[in-house]
Amino acid sequence: MAQSEGSVETAQEREARLGPAVPPGGFPLPDRDVRSKRPPLLSFLLRMDTMRGAARVVSLLALDLLGIFAAILTALCLKAALRHAWDFDVSYRQTKDYFPLAYLVTILLFARSGLYAKRAERPGLARIVASLFQTMALVFAFAVVNGNEYSSYYIFYGSLFFSVAFVSSLRFLYERVTGLLLRLAGYQRRTVLVGTGEHIEDVASALRDGIDASINVIGFISITPRPDNGIVSLGTLEHLPEVLETHRVDEVVIADPDFPQQEAVELVDQCHQRGVRVRIAPSTMEILVHRAEFVPGQSVPLFELRPPVFEGVDFLLKRTFDVVGATLLLLFLSPVFLAVALAIKLSSRGPVFYSSLRPGIGGTPFSCWKFRTMYRDADQRQADLESINEASGALFKIKDDPRMTPVGRLLRGFSLDELPQLWNVVRGQMSLVGPRPLPLRDYERLADWHKKRYLVLPGITGLWQISGRSELDFDDLVRLDFLYLERWSVFLDLSILVKTVPAVLSRRGAF
Repeated sequence: MAQSEGSVETAQEREARLGPAVPPGGFPLPDRDVRSKRPPLLSFLLRMDTMRGAARVVSLLALDLLGIFAAILTALCLKAALRHAWDFDVSYRQTKDYFPLAYLVTILLFARSGLYAKRAERPGLARIVASLFQTMALVFAFAVVNGNEYSSYYIFYGSLFFSVAFVSSLRFLYERVTGLLLRLAGYQRRTVLVGTGEHIEDVASALRDGIDASINVIGFISITPRPDNGIVSLGTLEHLPEVLETHRVDEVVIADPDFPQQEAVELVDQCHQRGVRVRIAPSTMEILVHRAEFVPGQSVPLFELRPPVFEGVDFLLKRTFDVVGATLLLLFLSPVFLAVALAIKLSSRGPVFYSSLRPGIGGTPFSCWKFRTMYRDADQRQADLESINEASGALFKIKDDPRMTPVGRLLRGFSLDELPQLWNVVRGQMSLVGPRPLPLRDYERLADWHKKRYLVLPGITGLWQISGRSELDFDDLVRLDFLYLERWSVFLDLSILVKTVPAVLSRRGAF
């Protein structure tokens, strides 16, 4: 019906005449501009969100101030005490002189690294260690250029050590306390997963088991109907607008690397029109692209995936780190070596050390040294114990191994039996951090795709040790090795070494 000039058509009349507004992609649009002025109550809540963000930044700045100041003060007090000239007032005045520059550089680097971002976006320990290491380097460079002279450079590396300990501990407590408060307050981000395949279940499990307890996976949406998978089905993709409105969704996660591109574009538009955040779960290809290198001179832009080996400057950097670190640890832990050797010698017959032939880089065998933890006939008895192996895949592990000596069981629990491998590191056969070297028995049972882990030097510790160790499935352990290869950096090595200490002390998954 034609409409007379000058009359005003209501939204209901327009919908009755033309039908609901539907874009080319097939999704109905909301009946208002999402940029329009918000109701007073919503504006108040947004202001509350701003105040909460400001409180987050201020509290983190205060914690970092406390951690940096305490680190410098502790380093100076320890130095004075070792020289038998400890005076707290002198150390406190020196700390006030050193602190302003160190704190200023720290907060600038922390801000650059996103360490004051929202809870769900803040990086973890690796970025904290990297930023504090950069702080030490910049402050040291400033001191040298400024002509400052020191009897020793202990103040720099001593403060770095304590700042890593204090700042990371304070932030760990902050995450736990604020997480508890959020849970008690009932704050959760209502999340919907979208995808087509089994990747949905994997992402849902990872989100539910993660440390970010503020995520509430309310269900999933798929392009086509899927059978029950333990997650609430909210329908197919055509139901997305209704789901976003009905369930008050805060964010949508595309949890499938095979999600069609056209549908993804339309999904993003629908979510953004309703103020809903969209995130994408990483796929294997996105992990690989971190080491992609552009190849110029081609008619089509090409990216080459280079093998994940450490060469050139990277190898020099890692090798220097290994030699210096292993040498210092050998000197520092020499009393522990002596105590362990005496305990082994006095508790059972046999040598103190045990040499096991293990494949190293490129599969080349080397003698891997350990403190002996089993009786002398352990190798001969292993064939009889294969039927009660408790580990998955190629590994051989028994929690209550009858071949283990009482002292050996204690050494295994705290991983002290691995300490002689520091000598393997000095000799260039191993690295401080890397994939764990497996016995020949396990190596011979590896699938071809497992052997990619032998492209680099094996390590004393790695992502295995800080991620559950013997509790993890073997294929998951190998994938951790691959993740390490793809994302290696000196800072990642440092963070793994730092995390190894609590993992060993907790004895989680160790046998």
